[in-house]
Amino acid sequence: KNTNRITQEEADAYHVLTIVGLVGSIDNDMSSTDITIGAVTSLHRICEAVDSVSTTALSHSRAFVIEVMGRHCGWLALMAGIATGADFVFIPEKPPQEDDWESVMCSVVERHRHLGKRKTVVIVAEGAIDKNLNPIKADHLKDILTNRLGLDTRVTILGHTQRGGAPAFFDRLLATTQSIEAVDAVLESTPETPSPMIGMTDNKVTRFPLMKAVALTHEVAEAIGQKNFARAMELRDPQFAEEYDAYNATTILDDSTIALPEHQQLRVGIVHVGAPAGGMNAATRTAVRYCLNRGHTPIAVSNGFAGLARGVTTEMTWMSVDGWTALGGSELGTNRAVPGEDVDMGLVAYQMQKQNIQALLVVGGFEAYVAIEKLGDAREKYPSLRVPITLIPATISNNVPGTDYSLGSDTSLNAIVNSCDAIVQSAQSSRRRVFVVEVMGGRSGYLAVEGGLAVGAMTVYIPEEGINLSRLQSDVEHLRNMYSHDDPDKSEGRIILRTEDVSKTCTTDVISNILKEEGDEMFDSRTAVLGHIQQGITPSPLDRIRATRLAMRAIKFMEEHTAEALCKA
Repeated sequence: KNTNRITQEEADAYHVLTIVGLVGSIDNDMSSTDITIGAVTSLHRICEAVDSVSTTALSHSRAFVIEVMGRHCGWLALMAGIATGADFVFIPEKPPQEDDWESVMCSVVERHRHLGKRKTVVIVAEGAIDKNLNPIKADHLKDILTNRLGLDTRVTILGHTQRGGAPAFFDRLLATTQSIEAVDAVLESTPETPSPMIGMTDNKVTRFPLMKAVALTHEVAEAIGQKNFARAMELRDPQFAEEYDAYNATTILDDSTIALPEHQQLRVGIVHVGAPAGGMNAATRTAVRYCLNRGHTPIAVSNGFAGLARGVTTEMTWMSVDGWTALGGSELGTNRAVPGEDVDMGLVAYQMQKQNIQALLVVGGFEAYVAIEKLGDAREKYPSLRVPITLIPATISNNVPGTDYSLGSDTSLNAIVNSCDAIVQSAQSSRRRVFVVEVMGGRSGYLAVEGGLAVGAMTVYIPEEGINLSRLQSDVEHLRNMYSHDDPDKSEGRIILRTEDVSKTCTTDVISNILKEEGDEMFDSRTAVLGHIQQGITPSPLDRIRATRLAMRAIKFMEEHTAEALCKA
């Protein structure tokens, strides 16, 4: 204004600058939000690297020290430790409290080796420190493992590879939903409104005063500098502390220090029900190891309730589930058989009594819900079924009640996103082409909607909305309009996602043929049915982490209700 470059009216109209913050940080180090854009993708890169390193570590019986990013935040290191089953993790917020922490680490590694592990993986955040604020570096850890334990040890510093690669599904969805909220925040802003930071808390997009969030973030580093590590942990989201405890309870504390009294120790059955889903094995691994650390006897049931009726069970050991975090599908075997419908309830009750199963953990989808309902209804007739029963939802369709996420859904969405990226690339490279991609989900459109958001689909056809001729005609007109405005010298590829059971009449082929016919010379159409590729190969890091938390809570539930029964008795 003082330089006369704008008028007084312009100065009055635009004297307030609206600022809205979206947090992009692979470290996930911003306070007042559970997750930041980029953190999950970085975790994917780390887990891919650790999984690859684990192969050579196993074959050569080596130890690897892996340094990941995180100067003041150990989120990447801790989550990678959980997701890959690392033997030891060092993070800045929670340094080892022992003066001789080197001996503690060696003791843990040595115990694991004596149990039969051929590999050792230690993950260290770049900002890791001891309780006296002395840095803990990868090379020092290597020397300790080499000199004290005689292990052939290597150091791998992942560096900026952690920032690369295609964005994971969750980051694409997070960025999309938060961007919409950011625009709404701008439109609703007034001169008196504090600048907001768009975050995510308990799976809900939130707004939080930006400057307050920045101040709380700085407070973490200050708390660490003052050796107030309890305060540093408080400033992280509540899940962080719970996941740290879960990691310790299933990996570090394998020395009987958290074992229950003998009269409270249980024989816990673990059974998979329904279709395979990423995270089933990770949940089983956590359940088995936490059971063993608490003094329980974990009993794996092969091939679902049909296997239980035949008595196909195995008492699990610590090493029985080694490496299961990275395994997809179901190592125990799973099917859709439901007791009382497909399997004789009497045989299930007989085997429960014969094998003295005192608690049951069921991992699965819709059929698992039905199975637990049937078991509950049969309790009056069969006393052996009157035991604590817990359920961990696991289905790629995420179509079951009582949970925001079921195990396997994130793995499935990453598989869908990766496949659709390749399909879009094909569509753009060849000619103007629209691909109609069929995804799973049964009567739920979750995979189509979430996948469509992540890959930029033109539209999605889902059972919740249905599909009719007027909708198809409208979409054809929309496509024709889009292609008419495209650069004629460029090839644009587009994608449509269709849930498998959206319509018996408007099949994937029918929709594609209609598009092809109506597109005339403007665009072509092809189909792609992803099928069982959507179950994925390696479980995603988020599914592994969710499996760990849920499995530990499931066993705690059993313990609590058993303790209540003992008190009443």
